[in-house]
Amino acid sequence: MLEIGAIVWGVRDLDRAVRFWSEALDYELKAVPDTDFAMLAPRDGRPGIQLSLSLVTSPHARRHHMDLFSSDRDAEVERLLSLGARRKPWNYPPDADFTVLEDPDGNPFCVVQI
Repeated sequence: MLEIGAIVWGVRDLDRAVRFWSEALDYELKAVPDTDFAMLAPRDGRPGIQLSLSLVTSPHARRHHMDLFSSDRDAEVERLLSLGARRKPWNYPPDADFTVLEDPDGNPFCVVQI
């Protein structure tokens, strides 16, 4: 049996990404980061998927995205925008239950209403 242990997320500014994703997900550094890699895990010690941040040099967004689930999508979108996320232009279907954002490095992710 397999399970997801970590998602590796390519970023151009490791310190900024650690700050953003730690606040966005209520995660913390799992260990002292290297100059090109950092591991984040849930702050309260609960089991959860680790987010590993890997320094990349390409200015282009990577071919990945996360779906973050919320029972209050609008409030979470506003909170994430206040942390440095940006709205990504998107053609939404009329019944869209998601909002597409970009992290400070331009990586897209969705906030999905559950």
